[in-house]
Amino acid sequence: MSFIIRRISHTGGGREIVRTETIDRMILTIGRAAENDIALPDLRISPSHATMTRLDGRRIIVSALDTLGFELDGRTAERANIDAHKGSELRFGNHRITVSQDRDANIVLTVEKAESDADADREHEETKAFSLQQKLPGKRAAAWALAAIILLAFLVWPIASFYSRAQADQRSIYAGPANHSWSSGPLSAAHHGLEAKCEACHASAFVSVRDDSCRACHKDAHDHAPAARIAHARATPGIGGQLLAAVAHNFGKPGPGACVDCHTEHEGAGPMAPTAQAFCTDCHTSLTSRLPDTRLGNAGDFGTAHPQFRPLISVAPGPKPRLVRASLDSQPIEANGLKFPHKLHLDPRGGVARMAQTLSGQAGFGQALQCADCHTPTADGTRFQPISMEKNCQMCHSLAFDRIGGTVRTLRHGEPRQMMADLRALFRSTPPDRPLELGGMARRRPGDFAQNQVGQAYASAAATRPTTGDAAVHAVFSPGGACYDCHVVTPPGVDGKTDWAVTPVHQPVRYMMHGWFDHAAHRTEKCATCHNAGQSTKASDLILPGIKTCRNCHAGEAAVGAKLPSSCAMCHSYHGATEAPWRPSRNYSPATAARMSPWRQQ
Repeated sequence: MSFIIRRISHTGGGREIVRTETIDRMILTIGRAAENDIALPDLRISPSHATMTRLDGRRIIVSALDTLGFELDGRTAERANIDAHKGSELRFGNHRITVSQDRDANIVLTVEKAESDADADREHEETKAFSLQQKLPGKRAAAWALAAIILLAFLVWPIASFYSRAQADQRSIYAGPANHSWSSGPLSAAHHGLEAKCEACHASAFVSVRDDSCRACHKDAHDHAPAARIAHARATPGIGGQLLAAVAHNFGKPGPGACVDCHTEHEGAGPMAPTAQAFCTDCHTSLTSRLPDTRLGNAGDFGTAHPQFRPLISVAPGPKPRLVRASLDSQPIEANGLKFPHKLHLDPRGGVARMAQTLSGQAGFGQALQCADCHTPTADGTRFQPISMEKNCQMCHSLAFDRIGGTVRTLRHGEPRQMMADLRALFRSTPPDRPLELGGMARRRPGDFAQNQVGQAYASAAATRPTTGDAAVHAVFSPGGACYDCHVVTPPGVDGKTDWAVTPVHQPVRYMMHGWFDHAAHRTEKCATCHNAGQSTKASDLILPGIKTCRNCHAGEAAVGAKLPSSCAMCHSYHGATEAPWRPSRNYSPATAARMSPWRQQ
C-alpha cells in the first residue's frame, strides 16, 4: 500500500497532461520548496507547509506546520483526519488535492491547479510586486537602445577614429584602441610575432587579407596544382553558395582558393585551426568526373569514401630502381634485392630465438627477436633508420673468413668487386694452407669466428676448400655462400654481366609519398597490430597495413564514439613541393635527406 500522486497540468491549447508518481512511505511533506514530496509553487504556501501521515489502510492525518493552515472540503483547518475510502478535497493556496483510494488500497492524491479569475488577478499583482518591470523601459525601447549602442561602439566609433587620424597613421584599420574591438581573437602561435603589426597582413583598410600578404613571408609555399586545373576541378556551388560568394566578393574577400579560405586566423592562441574537410572534398569527392585524366581516386571521407593506399614500391631493383605506385588491394610484390624471411627471425621456437638467448647478455635480446631489436627509430621517432649489416646483422651473420694469428679477416660487405679482388689476390701465388670459411648461415654459430672461437665446421672445410681465387669467389656467390643466402646474385654471362654481381638493396624509409604518417604518434600500439611480419616468409612481401586496418581506429571528420576523427589535413598537405607533405627535419643527416629525395620525385 503506497501513496500514488497524480499531477494534472494543461497545455496552452487546453489539453490535459497527467504525470503519476508512486511513493512508498508513511509520511509525505507538502510545501513550496522543491524538496517536498508534493511541491506547490505558490507564494501563499510556506516552504514546509504540512505533512500527510498514513494511519492504516484507509485513514490519513493532514497536519499544518504553521498557522496558515489549509482548506478541507471548503472549511479552514490546521489538522484533519480523512477517510480515503470516502474521499475528500484539500486546498493549499490555488492548488487542489483530491484524496481517494483505488482497488489495491493505495491512497491516490490528485494534484491540480484550480485557478479562478480572482486568484489569477491576485497572483499577477503579487508577481508585479516582486519584479522590477515598473522601473525599466519597455522591451522595444530597450532593444532599440542596445542596437544603437552596439552600432556606435563597434562601427561608428572605430570608423570615425580611423578617418580622424593622420594619413600616415592610416596604414591599418586595426590600429588604435577603438579598432581593437574588431579583432575576433588572438593570433595563433605561428603568427604570434605579428600580434601588434596588423598592417603586415591587413595591407588596406576594409579589404580582406590578400595572397600577396601571405607570400611576402611564405615564399616557398607551392600551389596545390596549376591554378587553371584547380579551378576546373572545383565543384560548381549551388544557389546558396553562389549567393554567399557574391556577397563575399562585394565586401572585398578574395577567392575561391585564396590562402584565407584554408588558413583561418584570430581563432585563439596555440596551433592554427586545422583545415575543415569540406575544403578538400569540394574537389576530391567527384574529382574524376571533372578531371578524367587524373590518376587520383575520388575521396570524400576517410571512414567511408577513400581509395586504398598506393605505396611507392620497387619492381626492378638496381642502382636506379624502377619505382611504381601500386594499390595494396592488388597484393603487390616488392623487388628489393634481399632474401629475408621475417617469420624465420621472429619465430620464438626456432634457432634464431636460441641465438637471441645466447646473445642476450651482449646485445640485450630477450627470449626471441623482437621488431625493435633490428628496427631503430629515427631521432624524432617518425620513421625508422635503414637496416645495416654492421649494426643489425653482423653480430649473428659474421663475414669473417680467415684468421692470421690474433687478427680476423672479413669479407668486404657492400663492395663485391673489392671482395672478389681480395679473394683472387689471396690465391694468386700459392693457395693458403688453412681452411677458409666462405659459407653463409650453415657454417657455424654466427658470431663465434669474430670472437676468435673456431667451430667444428672448420675441420671439414679443409677437405673442400677452394684451390683457386675464382673457385673461392664462386663459393661465396653460390648456394650456401656468404652472399647468396641474403642477396640476389647475378652470375657471369647473365644480363650482360662479365663477373659476379650483387643486386643493390633498396630500403625505402617511406612508402606513402602523398600522405603523412608518424610512428611516434602510434607508439602505444604493438608493431604486430599493423604489420603482419610474423607470417611473412619472403623479403618480397609488402608488410604494410591497408586502409581497413587504419579504420579500426580512424574514421572521418565527423566520427563519434570510440573512433578517432580524422580529417584530410591529418595525413595530407595542400601545398605541392618536392618534400611535401614531408620535410627532412634537423634530425636527419644531409646524406639521408639526399637519399630520400629521388623517391619523393617519382
